[in-house]
Amino acid sequence: MTADAETSQNLVTEGLAGDRPAVGVTPRYNLVAMALHWLIAVAIMIQLASGLWMVEAIKGEAYQTLAYDTYQWHKSLGLTVLVLSILRLAWRLLNRPPALPDRMKPWERVAAHGTHWAFYGFMIGAPLTGWAMVSASPWDLPTIWFGLFEVPHIAPLYAIDEGAKEGVEAGFKLSHEIMGKLGLALLVLHVAAALKHQFIAKDQLMWRMVPSVFGGPKGNGRGAVDAAPAVAGSGEEK
Repeated sequence: MTADAETSQNLVTEGLAGDRPAVGVTPRYNLVAMALHWLIAVAIMIQLASGLWMVEAIKGEAYQTLAYDTYQWHKSLGLTVLVLSILRLAWRLLNRPPALPDRMKPWERVAAHGTHWAFYGFMIGAPLTGWAMVSASPWDLPTIWFGLFEVPHIAPLYAIDEGAKEGVEAGFKLSHEIMGKLGLALLVLHVAAALKHQFIAKDQLMWRMVPSVFGGPKGNGRGAVDAAPAVAGSGEEK
């Protein structure tokens, strides 16, 4: 083997050839992507749970006050998810995520990418339809972001004629409910895929979204973790 060939081989073995990790390792997402992922994930689970509870609780007298306060927190957290999701989408477009495993089948790749973008549609669409519903509501209830300041209504919707507001509000309410059901389905699908990779395929793919400080396979010093080639993937960064 020539000196140049040997040097090239060493670079590949050490995972230092360009931006490509060594053979047998799967790179982790960067820390910004991880932070946004988990912040949004926790917020979405809280939103889905609170949304299912409050729409029923507010109908009875026993929990009406608590349900009203929950509505305010739900709106505040929803707008926070909207901002974080827009930041996350921008970060995703500016920072290429780790590639899907080479051994994934074509239909698995299509499903992964479809789920990936469906999540973005939900994360941005659900808060927007909720904000639009509140803005068009004839009740004219304010949104106080975690009790700190008032978030203005969407001006064109707020300015709708009073006689038409109820119908517009109903339309956005239905859209918001559909978005919630879509989000619940996507969450179940995503968690099931992650568990499948971790405990059935055992391809270590789930560690890509977990900081190395929490464990997992040893990295190669460049944000990568040792992992066997995956048979199926749960998709890119959600």
